[in-house]
Amino acid sequence: MSCRPVIFSAPNPWPTIRDENLDNCRVSSFSPFISTNTLISFPYAPSRPSNGARISRMPNRLRASKSQKEKEKVIVEESFDAKRLSSNGDVGDEKSQGTPDLLEIWAIKFEHTINSVLTETVVNILDVLYHDQTYTRFYVLETIARVPYFAFISVLHLYETLGWWRRADYLKVHFAESWNELHHLLIMEELGGNRRWFDRFFSQSIAVVYYFMTVAMYIISPRMAYHFSECVEKHAYSTYDKFIKLEEEELKKLPASRVAINYYMNNDLYMFDEFQTSRAPNTRRPKIDNLYDVFINIRDDEAEHCKTMKACQVHGSIRSPHSMADSNIDPVCAMLETDCEGIVDCVKKTVISKSQVGK
Repeated sequence: MSCRPVIFSAPNPWPTIRDENLDNCRVSSFSPFISTNTLISFPYAPSRPSNGARISRMPNRLRASKSQKEKEKVIVEESFDAKRLSSNGDVGDEKSQGTPDLLEIWAIKFEHTINSVLTETVVNILDVLYHDQTYTRFYVLETIARVPYFAFISVLHLYETLGWWRRADYLKVHFAESWNELHHLLIMEELGGNRRWFDRFFSQSIAVVYYFMTVAMYIISPRMAYHFSECVEKHAYSTYDKFIKLEEEELKKLPASRVAINYYMNNDLYMFDEFQTSRAPNTRRPKIDNLYDVFINIRDDEAEHCKTMKACQVHGSIRSPHSMADSNIDPVCAMLETDCEGIVDCVKKTVISKSQVGK
């Protein structure tokens, strides 16, 4: 089936930072978090089921293989090349990127360094607390991962209320992303990841702090906030990818969760298509036959989130996948001419405009 790809119209004004540590967000997500001798409990009857979804089966246990091959380090093969993906959705087109000034380059490096340190800190905490509790770790990760989209929407609503600018496409895409992450969270709850009170309290406490931090970061520098979210999504992708490679055979023997079946096999997948800004609608339709398929789709969702967050780092580049089919832009929803990226960008543009007037 031929589909017209969704291309971001705005050019990338920033160069690709050729620092391998920055590209990988300095996240130690490739280090094994599941011991080969660890028993991973798989309860299908959590203490707090979501939406009344229960699977009446006896608890199963997944035992990691003890073969020499699986004792070796698992290589995570990403389904997308984040290092070569430019912010406008094209791959490897670095020559077409604009040339920023030296101050802009250092600002990007500084933002990436801060984000890398923050992400690494959270990952290290999760490694210590949940190195042998797979589904609980996934529950905590999904509770945290959906917070930035709430923060983005809050700030965008504030800007719209103040009459600064409107970004209807951004609101649609970010809400669709939060909707997708919500179902990831519901799946982990169904698998028993939220059984203990401490895990719920811990993850929700981090989420509250993370929300206000992201709001402040998004107001100051949306580019930095989007890159931080990209780092989190990269870690989520590599975590799921590693788990799938280690437990493929066992996962294929287990039934799919009901939440996953209801979400991925629904007849109305408008919201599912909406957050995948790198592809045209109706081009990805998951199959769910077992628990392995569930985690494959969750992993692929995280890859799509990562692509969208990378594209968002180019100011004004995001369009709703469904609105791309219509070339006519609603003037009510279009961004105003006085648009600026954040407080830092507004101050910069004010200084430049005054200097130009002085000349």
